[in-house]
Amino acid sequence: MRTPTSDDNPQAREPAMTAPSHRFTGRTALVTGSSRGLGLLIARDLARHGARVMLCARDTQALGRAERQLRAEGSEVASLSCDVTGPDAPRQLLDAVRERFGPLDVLVNNAGIIQVGPLEALREQDFRQAMETMYFAPLRLTLAALPDLRASSAGTVVTISSVGGRIPAPHLLPYVAAKFAVAGFSQGLRAELAGTGVSVTTVLPGLMRTGSHTAARFHGRPGAEYGWFAAAASLPLLSMDAERAARAIVRAAERRRPELVLTPAAKLGVRVQGLAPATTSRLLARVARALPGAGDRPRHDVQGTEAAHLSGLPAWVTALGDRAGARFAEPRPDPGP
Repeated sequence: MRTPTSDDNPQAREPAMTAPSHRFTGRTALVTGSSRGLGLLIARDLARHGARVMLCARDTQALGRAERQLRAEGSEVASLSCDVTGPDAPRQLLDAVRERFGPLDVLVNNAGIIQVGPLEALREQDFRQAMETMYFAPLRLTLAALPDLRASSAGTVVTISSVGGRIPAPHLLPYVAAKFAVAGFSQGLRAELAGTGVSVTTVLPGLMRTGSHTAARFHGRPGAEYGWFAAAASLPLLSMDAERAARAIVRAAERRRPELVLTPAAKLGVRVQGLAPATTSRLLARVARALPGAGDRPRHDVQGTEAAHLSGLPAWVTALGDRAGARFAEPRPDPGP
């Protein structure tokens, strides 16, 4: 943990960038997993609309770069290096927010991990890690934040689940299990908090071009798994521009929408799943059979930057995703020897 950065007394300052008609102008927001990718973009969009934003992530160096980037754009931000799975994380984060900006108004549960591979190459610990990061951490932080959110006239919780939290995508089982759980929590939370003034928005994104394929962890045959996942996360017909996604998420939260499904493919998949679950299950089974097997000597937990080198995937296939990753502070692919 490190002390939140502070240049002066923020409560004596006006927000650097204001939009008087925006619900979050002058409000305090906390965005987890905001050193890179979608979390960074959501934090930036909130700040551009006048919110004071606390960034949170594990990587201190990446977090510092993100904070400097947003400050250079005129945003009022601070940051705290924190592992959200730690038992003391909610208290430490909320204390830091209150000390720097005051009571919390907007909580964005975004921190996550992606583990790609067949079931045969996965371990129980992979499921535990996914659940701790993407279910129990948001659960603990949200419950701890509720007193502040109830007291706010703009109390808002945004939970970033996934279309994988509605449709069980093959070779992503730990991720899918955790995203199903957090989607259920978020949707149930909205019902439980009805009438309290606290709005809860559940976000179910499809694939987005954030460059996250280099930050994912690969199991089984890492190169082969990276090949299909990186291609799907980079090609324009299958994935969505992440900046557009971030703007849509903040807009949905502002409008207090109960749910947001992002990308045409994800919207279609959710509708088909709802109307014909048996047919969807058969299609997913066929996709699973077409994906790489675990191999004779399955590997475990290979970083995406290394898997990129093992894949032999032509650079043009992931060009859009790699370019997005460079812009949004994701790890760069390993160029190999």
